[in-house]
Amino acid sequence: MPQKLTVAVAQSRTQATLAATLAALTLTTRHAASRGAHLVLFPEAYLGGYPRTCDFGAKVGARLPHGRDQFLQYFRDAVDLGDTPAGAGDEWVEKRLPLPKNKEYRGDGTREYLEKVARETGVFLVVGVIEKAGGSLYCSAVYVDPREGGLGKRRKVMPTASERLIWAQGSPSSLKAVTTELNGVRLTIGAAICWENYMPLLRQSLYSQNVNLYLAPTADSRDTWLPLMRTVAGEGRTFVLSANQCVRRKELPDWITGQQTEAEGSGDEYVSRGGSCIVGPLGEVLREPIWEVSTDDVADAADENDPAIAAALSIAEIDLEDCERGRLDIDVAGSYSRNDAFKLTVDGLDLNPPPQ
Repeated sequence: MPQKLTVAVAQSRTQATLAATLAALTLTTRHAASRGAHLVLFPEAYLGGYPRTCDFGAKVGARLPHGRDQFLQYFRDAVDLGDTPAGAGDEWVEKRLPLPKNKEYRGDGTREYLEKVARETGVFLVVGVIEKAGGSLYCSAVYVDPREGGLGKRRKVMPTASERLIWAQGSPSSLKAVTTELNGVRLTIGAAICWENYMPLLRQSLYSQNVNLYLAPTADSRDTWLPLMRTVAGEGRTFVLSANQCVRRKELPDWITGQQTEAEGSGDEYVSRGGSCIVGPLGEVLREPIWEVSTDDVADAADENDPAIAAALSIAEIDLEDCERGRLDIDVAGSYSRNDAFKLTVDGLDLNPPPQ
């Protein structure tokens, strides 16, 4: 019997405040639910923001005072999900960490807000966030189930290039896949954030857990991204969803653009064109990349069937049995792995498929 599910990628951009971004997320999720989506993926750093074009006043061997002020503002804009700097894992998921005095939850309430949206819409949310814990920031992805709430959260283990200045490294143990049931279909979900998808052993750690839904929130809007997503899907015999923000320079925060000159580009210039896409387990493109449109351009439309919404919210019905069909000839974590000759271990992570 087909194991069908409707999935969506939201090409959304961070708004001026966290409250505004959460409101936009709510509208987009409601639109997706009205079109039958069971799961929606939002881009990397959607909550908290991806500080594109910002150098934080840093050069090798020197930091300028304005860069520290920029980091202060970025830190303030980040979300507090109530986790610890080391990452509490199941303790965080199951809400067993100590509560602050006179509070019913840890953090700033963002986790609870996402859980409420998922519960009210019936949509499984996967959201890219900039998360603060202690004095550091982490680029994270949080899984929110409509019935169970927060199922898990993972932090980017290897920030790319200048990201290393502002984001700490996450624990590899957070690569743990999560399982759930949506529309009667059993899912094993994992995520690799942006250029983590260029890390072959990291990809293998997800394949080894037998993920059938592989999520790739990203900030990469280059033409080379789609071939990578097709490789991942065909390599892992898994469905791949990738979501990126679409942003013009004038839509960046004032604390970034205020330090830039006119020579750095016009306000209408795209600093990220998007490119969100959906790929099937044989590497076939189910939904082509979408460019230069954001869900936030149309999220206030009165008609939920407005064709502009369809352009910014990419939706596909998928059959999870196609993953097993694809493993007739290749299963890189099983029959094709030569695990008698090659071994992979990840500190703190059980690579066996999670129990269903």
